[in-house]
Amino acid sequence: MSTPPSTQRPTAAFLMQAAISFGIALLAMAYGIAKLPLDEWARGFLAIGLVFVTTSAFTLAKCIRDRQETESVTSRVEQARIDKILSEHDPYDPSKH
Repeated sequence: MSTPPSTQRPTAAFLMQAAISFGIALLAMAYGIAKLPLDEWARGFLAIGLVFVTTSAFTLAKCIRDRQETESVTSRVEQARIDKILSEHDPYDPSKH
């Protein structure tokens, strides 16, 4: 029986770096929008756009992750089914021919 493929988990340092870089980028954009020489309506529009882009990015990342997990589970089920068929198959048994 074959072993399932190992999945590499991101390290704590990588997760921390990703979170920090996301925070810096979000704060820099918010600061830039706040300091633009525009009226409140234009600044508000840009701020809402920033929030929308941020939440859309999280939603897209979650959808991609969910699809990859589903494909992984399906692949494991199919592999288990193939392993079972192969383990039950005896090429030397004359009754199966």
